Amino acid sequence: MIYHKLKKLKDILYGVAVESIKGSTDILVSSIEFDSRKIQAGALFVAQKGLEFDGHVFIAKSISQGAVAVICQDIPKETADEITYVKVVNSDEALALIASNFYDNPSDHLELIGVTGTNGKTTIATLLSEQVQNAGFKSGLISTIAIKIGETVHPTTHTTPDSVTINKVLKEMVDVGVSHCFMEVSSHGIHQKRTAGLTFKGGIFTNLTHDHLDYHNSFAEYRDVKKSFFDQLPAEAFALVNLDDKNGGVMVQNTVAKKYGYALKTVADYKARIIENHFQGLCLNIDGHEVWTKLIGSFNAYNLLAIYAATDLMGVEKMKNLRILSELDNVKGRFQHSVSVKGINSIVDYAHTPDALKNVLETINSIRTFNEQVITVVGCGGDRDRTKRPKMGNIASSLSNQVVFTSDNPRSEDPEAIIREIEAGVRPENYKKTISIVDRKQAIKTACKLANEGDIILIAGKGHENYQIIGDQKSSFDDFGITNEILIELNK
Repeated sequence: MIYHKLKKLKDILYGVAVESIKGSTDILVSSIEFDSRKIQAGALFVAQKGLEFDGHVFIAKSISQGAVAVICQDIPKETADEITYVKVVNSDEALALIASNFYDNPSDHLELIGVTGTNGKTTIATLLSEQVQNAGFKSGLISTIAIKIGETVHPTTHTTPDSVTINKVLKEMVDVGVSHCFMEVSSHGIHQKRTAGLTFKGGIFTNLTHDHLDYHNSFAEYRDVKKSFFDQLPAEAFALVNLDDKNGGVMVQNTVAKKYGYALKTVADYKARIIENHFQGLCLNIDGHEVWTKLIGSFNAYNLLAIYAATDLMGVEKMKNLRILSELDNVKGRFQHSVSVKGINSIVDYAHTPDALKNVLETINSIRTFNEQVITVVGCGGDRDRTKRPKMGNIASSLSNQVVFTSDNPRSEDPEAIIREIEAGVRPENYKKTISIVDRKQAIKTACKLANEGDIILIAGKGHENYQIIGDQKSSFDDFGITNEILIELNK
């Protein structure tokens, strides 16, 4: 969607912390850009100070390409008379507020629900969108996997997109009659102010475990960034948190939103109990009612309970809510299970953190009969948190019968060096369980060859991703598709 309506600069600066202005704010703006390469005539250029690039370097280029105004934290020494320069306290926050104003503050006209935490965000946001849609509302989704506007689905590249994209998408949702939108809110997105200016009607906290410590300086900082999302919720919103996670209570310490908790183990507003857990699905007791679901594993019991609780808080009748819950299917790349002709189970999961990998393997081990082998294929991404690599190696080798260490998305790092760091976490008694194969397809093929009838192959780390990044090359790679192709070929 292209938004054609021109806005006066003074009108879209509402709420922005402005330090000084050089030039007129009575000018018309046709678009907002933070990438100088996308500037067209009449655009407003927002110069951000990023981790790799400083947008202030591209101010002159943006003007030469047609920008009529510049938002910046430092006004250049040399300025053009016909250009308006607005100095702000924080360009990231200014971009988000300006984008919201430019697109007529679309979040004010939606039931916008944010989902944050380390694991479970994609499953909860995606299935909540389906749950609400099936309950009779028109829903939208902004997630790691896709942006969904009613029935239209677009691919996405970030868990939380940039603030211009967010508001452009929300505006399109409003225009086509979407009433509810569910959005994954990452720690990066919160920290970089991408969600500033948005009006959330609810927030959901899943859990907090080891992740993104390549970006955040400490676990405490990571936690506090997540907490700041709840600190900013308005009084009329709800804050729904997992009370079985020790950080659940921390998240809502300072929120003015209405507080609710969900749990399997502790006292909470919304309670569930696992009655049965099979590869065919879960049987749960939720608020005194038994419900069979297609999802597998205790971690999905938490996800389903969060979905039920949030939908209940949005006013869906209880029995209707439970019936729709029972019809939900797995999200692509999240414990995606299939069985080959010869009875070999394969599971593809996005588990790319120590806790997520531990949860998936413990779930498999809680369901299996122990007459079969668990064979895990796992790697770690390059240019990301290195401290989790040995932990992943230890977990995979401790909770599996056999492990194949391989490449994930090595990016600019040496794949063999990444694997050595994963291997460093393997305890001596587990050395014999492990082998290392750099090529991911060969690693998956080896795991499939090792498997016999009834065995379980877990392909962890990439989940829904349909690509692999090696160096600066991005090529097609789908774990689920490749695993099934190999198993079909071997079964001939």
